[in-house]
Amino acid sequence: MSATSHDRIQRLRRLEALLPRAVTAPADCPDSARLLEVLSAAYGEASEAARRRALQRDLAELLRQGRIETVNAGGRPLRYRRMGDEVEDDPLLWQYTLQQVRDLIREAVPSRRLDRLWQRLLNEFEGPLIDERRLRIVPDTLRLQPVELYPEVLQAVVLAVAQPCALKLLYAKSTGARSEVLIHPQALLQRGPIAYLFALKEDEPAPVRLYALHRMIRAEALTTQPARTAEGFDLDQAIAEGKVDFGQGRLIDLELRVRGYLVSLLSVCPLSADQQLEDEPETSTFTLRVSAQVPSTGQLLRWLLGAGDNLEVIAPAELRHVMTAQSDKVAALYRSPEQADVADYR
Repeated sequence: MSATSHDRIQRLRRLEALLPRAVTAPADCPDSARLLEVLSAAYGEASEAARRRALQRDLAELLRQGRIETVNAGGRPLRYRRMGDEVEDDPLLWQYTLQQVRDLIREAVPSRRLDRLWQRLLNEFEGPLIDERRLRIVPDTLRLQPVELYPEVLQAVVLAVAQPCALKLLYAKSTGARSEVLIHPQALLQRGPIAYLFALKEDEPAPVRLYALHRMIRAEALTTQPARTAEGFDLDQAIAEGKVDFGQGRLIDLELRVRGYLVSLLSVCPLSADQQLEDEPETSTFTLRVSAQVPSTGQLLRWLLGAGDNLEVIAPAELRHVMTAQSDKVAALYRSPEQADVADYR
């Protein structure tokens, strides 16, 4: 490619990038005079007429390639904007997605590491940014502070998983006892603010165990010792089976009566794709009856319990029984001794 051709390609790219997106109002789109004013240096030291003709040729080429469009065809002066980008390629939508990612993982990643990662990501983007002053994603659950990990431990674990190779640990059990152990990493999993490592222990063929990263006091990746692969292990299957209390669970036909904030929430954020809503009778203390097929998981139970008296489980019967038992246990914690005596007497 000649230097002249290369210069023109670069100039065409600059010209296209200068034009506003397809969603920009026609009145806000520049005409050729404005474009020449901004890109004057790109067209050299020739006369203004020659630079204007070169700009018109470039605009004609971009129009021919379908990269730009005129927004006032037949008008004077003609105004230009970029053709519609793919939605997935819109930088602003990427910024929105990044902000979602940042807010959603804030609970799982210590702030120091998240801030460094965030600045690195932002530096790789060009154009206008939607930052946290103009966009915020907030959770509808309580956020716990993320566990603090030894940086050297995390580095060794990530290396061992990526290679993969054996990992030598000084590990603290829940009892406080410490021991050295040799493990063979299979996969990492982040559950809320806590990270876990699926791994085989030493020479054991099975089972795959879970090791919490925050219990790792010291870690060393043995890069010359390949990790053994657990036969039949699949991360998605492990999650589905509820290995970390976030499984898919068996499907149940859930039936609820709801009121309060849950009425508007479930009207726009259904429990499942097949959710159905029916109005409760006027004599009911609830507003809606909700039916949906959902997985029976610990997540579901915690969500149901968290709704308090804004929700009543109608079916299945076994889940209603669990809710009754859990509610009785909670209520017992708040009864005064006098109330407890009366309840026992009854």
